[in-house]
Amino acid sequence: MNFYRVRQFIHALTARVSAEELEQVRRVAGPTAYKLFCSMAVHDRRHSLNVYATLRRNGWNHPDLLMAALLHDAGKSVAPLPAWQRALIVLLSRFMPRLMDRLGRGKMEGWKRGFVAYVRHAELGAHLAQQAGCSPLTVSLIRRHHENGRVGICDGSADEDRLLAALQAADSVS
Repeated sequence: MNFYRVRQFIHALTARVSAEELEQVRRVAGPTAYKLFCSMAVHDRRHSLNVYATLRRNGWNHPDLLMAALLHDAGKSVAPLPAWQRALIVLLSRFMPRLMDRLGRGKMEGWKRGFVAYVRHAELGAHLAQQAGCSPLTVSLIRRHHENGRVGICDGSADEDRLLAALQAADSVS
């Protein structure tokens, strides 16, 4: 297993979010999106804040992009998992992607609930963000944030694809 995943697992176990960071999210997000952010597991909130900070450090200030950074993993909140189950899902995704894809199909019920939520979290998160009153662009960025190798094919506008590429780059290093 690569070192990145080990580090990611350790960070998930030790994740913290400060009161100052929560206040910053409250100011940026507004009450409904803030509530959605707070519904996420602490390690997902920490990761989202890291993605947000990476974008800001790289000079991005587009409000829809920054909101997508904060909420891109909100879909995982529909089936919270303990760290060991998330680790199993990450390992299956890496080493047995076909099995993970099969486990992620179907209804979100019973023992498959976590698998389905993990595989479909971008779609689920986009729906939650839309319900929270986020802009159509934010919703689209969340929905598309796990598209593999499709940036540049122009599924959206050129501006949207540029923002998506920035979100994906920040997500991959944060």
